[in-house]
Amino acid sequence: MKNILRKANEFITRKAIAAKVAVSNKRGEGYIDTAVKILIAVVLGALLLAGLYALFGEVVMPTLEERINEMFNYAG
Repeated sequence: MKNILRKANEFITRKAIAAKVAVSNKRGEGYIDTAVKILIAVVLGALLLAGLYALFGEVVMPTLEERINEMFNYAG
């Protein structure tokens, strides 16, 4: 019985110390910081993708289509 009480006391003490360390942590990395970083990455990625779609849709594809039509225009 003493052994069980000693193990329980040690377990509770370890958990209390872990909780105290977690609360006194001043590292500054939290859920909000991580969420803001992910949000910034998603927004920048979306802007980059939209820019590439606009570039390919208006500049690259019409020029490419024109060159392909000129290459295969056997009539002259």
